[in-house]
Amino acid sequence: MSVLAFSSILLVVSYFAGILGAITGLGGGAVLIPVLVLFFHVNIYYAMGASLIAVIATSSGATAVYLRHGLTNLRIGMLLEVGAVSGALLGAWLVPSFPAASLAILLGMVLLVSAYFVLKRPGDSETATAAHPWAQALQLNGSFPIPGGTQTYQVQGVPLALLVMSLAGLLSGLLGIGAGVLKVLAMDQTMRLPYRVSTTTSNFMIGITATASVGLYFTHGYLDPGLIFPVLLGVLLGSFTGTRLLTLLSIRTLRLIFSVVVCLLGFELIYKGLTGAV
Repeated sequence: MSVLAFSSILLVVSYFAGILGAITGLGGGAVLIPVLVLFFHVNIYYAMGASLIAVIATSSGATAVYLRHGLTNLRIGMLLEVGAVSGALLGAWLVPSFPAASLAILLGMVLLVSAYFVLKRPGDSETATAAHPWAQALQLNGSFPIPGGTQTYQVQGVPLALLVMSLAGLLSGLLGIGAGVLKVLAMDQTMRLPYRVSTTTSNFMIGITATASVGLYFTHGYLDPGLIFPVLLGVLLGSFTGTRLLTLLSIRTLRLIFSVVVCLLGFELIYKGLTGAV
């Protein structure tokens, strides 16, 4: 395959990864890495480096739109990034210590667990009426627009969410995925945020977490310009498309898309890792 053909196909694949990343809060990396490794046979370390650049692009493109629509909770995002960035730096530093097969199996397991928990929670409505004391003190409660008005929400489980975010940051640096899977999971399940708020706030956060890791990936030599350019362009264009789809799709549809895609990729990654085909 010629360089032009490879770059063109990669641009299209990255476009769809950007769409999925924007509507689910994944950042596209959780889809892009398995596709690069399984279908394009790219070395997993270089795929992870390209993924981090893609995550930054998705975050930049999607966050600007979501902020205008009033969907992103900046206070929650900045608070949780304290734990996420610390974990990301540690994870990126540890990357060369792990063999490719182990990273593939670990990423596959993260994908499967996240799909289960996201699909497990059926709706967007909450029964809690009192916010966590930390949420009240830090003014984390908020609201977002819905057809015909606004919906308010009370933030729960702030300490546990900070702990999960530290783990999310560690996996972000270690796997090059932005860890949107765990960020959405923590805000959706632990803080009990509405799903649209979780995904849009995750999109804001993943760019910061990925930026913290990408310098160490450059030091390790895992950034390939030939991969990065088509990935960056495709994901950025896809993220703009995804922001439009988020307001059109139902919550149940978003959860199903997320779960089906990451389950398929997760099983394939685990299989390839166990058989040494990565």
